[in-house]
Amino acid sequence: MILATDWVRLLIVCVVFTTAACAIAWFTGLTKPQPFLKAAVRAVLQLAAVSAVITVVLAHLSLTGVFLVVMAVVATATSARRTRTGRRGVWVAAAILVGTVPALGLLVAIGLLPVEGIALIPVGGILIGGAMTATTLSARRALDALRERHGEYEAALALGFLESTAVRLVVRQPAAEALVPPLDQTRTVGLVTLPGAFVGMLLGGAPVWQAGALQIVVLLALLAVEAAAVSTVVELIARGLIRRPSQEGEVRLT
Repeated sequence: MILATDWVRLLIVCVVFTTAACAIAWFTGLTKPQPFLKAAVRAVLQLAAVSAVITVVLAHLSLTGVFLVVMAVVATATSARRTRTGRRGVWVAAAILVGTVPALGLLVAIGLLPVEGIALIPVGGILIGGAMTATTLSARRALDALRERHGEYEAALALGFLESTAVRLVVRQPAAEALVPPLDQTRTVGLVTLPGAFVGMLLGGAPVWQAGALQIVVLLALLAVEAAAVSTVVELIARGLIRRPSQEGEVRLT
């Protein structure tokens, strides 16, 4: 049970960290403080609401499925907004789900993940979140590259490449940079960071070996999911399905 004094300490720490982020960004000229304030307020409100909802969801398996769908929808909307792809942003759902759904299915099928809300929601959230981040980063970098390196695209066409092949040549490497964070996280796990699944199981009283086993499975699943997301983004851009409104018509696909 959390005491009143604990809530006060929690509030103080949250205010200090948020203020520090705002101050650093403002005084160093990185950005305005408003995004940090909005993010902090949203995080508090959303976690409070989600905590109340999850209490109900965990008691009903059918609601667990609904909750996972809501996660995927929010991830798609967030990625579409961040990539500024407008109405074509709906296609980022394919990149987010192409690896996430099979990965969850495999974990359930082989018995590593019980068909219970207490297991499906956190692991599903981790995988969807990772896919969302990889999709957003790869799409932003790939679309930026397609604009900045349009001359290379035209040169590839002049050499006889198909339009979709020319696009792939330009965007594949920039998109692949989105895999650097998950690769670094996996390489340095236990040495630099102790990820959430590991820490959560330890705090819940699970044996260290069990927490470590689950964490390595989650990390490797994330690698597969994010690699699938990035490769799907490349293909969707190459086929002209993901584009920013300002880039419509810049690439003519056959």
